[in-house]
Amino acid sequence: MSEQKTAVLYRMVMDKHVCPWGLRALALLHHRGYRVDDRWLRTREETDAFKAEHGVATTPQVFIDGVRIGGHDDLRRHLGLRVRDPKALTYTPVLVVFAVAALLAAAASWSASGAILPVKVAEDFIAFSMVILAMLKLRDLDGFVTMFLGYDLLARRSVTYARIYPFAELGAGLLMAAGALTWLSVPVALFIGGVGAVSVFKAVYIDRRELKCACVGGDSNVPLGFVSLTENLMMIAMAVWMLFAH
Repeated sequence: MSEQKTAVLYRMVMDKHVCPWGLRALALLHHRGYRVDDRWLRTREETDAFKAEHGVATTPQVFIDGVRIGGHDDLRRHLGLRVRDPKALTYTPVLVVFAVAALLAAAASWSASGAILPVKVAEDFIAFSMVILAMLKLRDLDGFVTMFLGYDLLARRSVTYARIYPFAELGAGLLMAAGALTWLSVPVALFIGGVGAVSVFKAVYIDRRELKCACVGGDSNVPLGFVSLTENLMMIAMAVWMLFAH
C-alpha cells in the first residue's frame, strides 16, 4: 500500500478575513489525495513575518516534500492543471447568456402551456437574451460606452446614442417578451440591430480590426466577431418576425 502524499499549507485565517485562495488550495490538495498540514496565519504580523522568512509576496503558500510550490495558481501548474489567463479572449460570457436565455424560454413555455412550443421558445429566447445582455451593459454604463465607441458607427457620431443603446435594447426586449407595443419594439430593434450588424461587419470583416465586444459590458474579454454579429442579427430577425406575426 503506497504512503499517502502530504503537503503543508500556510494560509491566512483571521477574525475578519479568511483567504479564499487558501481555501481553494486546501480543497484542491484534498481532491488530489494529499494529507494536508493546514497551518493558519492568524494575524497580519504573523503573515508579514512568514512572507519575510520565505521571501514571498503573497499567501497562501504550499510546500510538498519540503519544496515550496507557491500559491494556488502555482499549485495548479504543479499538478498539471490549466490556469486561467484573465486577459485571454473568450466567448464564454455570451454563450452563457444564450444558454440561460434558452433555458428561461423553455421554462416560460412549459409554465404557460405545459409544453415546450418551439416558436414561443424562439421568440422568448431572443427577447430574454436582449434583456440579459442589456442588464450586463448597464452594470457599468461608462465602461460599455467606452468600448462601444471603438467600433459602432453611430456611437462614434453621437456618444449619447452609446449611452441610450442599453436602455433601448432592454426596453425592446421587455416589450417583445410581453408581446406589447409592437409598433415601438419592432422599429427600435430593427434600428439598433441594423446599425450594430453593419458596424460589426465593417470592423471585423472589412477593416479586419481585432477588437473586444461590448455586448456583455465594457469589462469583457469577448472578441468582436461572429457571435457579436449574431446578437444583432437575432434582434433584426425577431423584429421582422414580430412585424408579420403580430
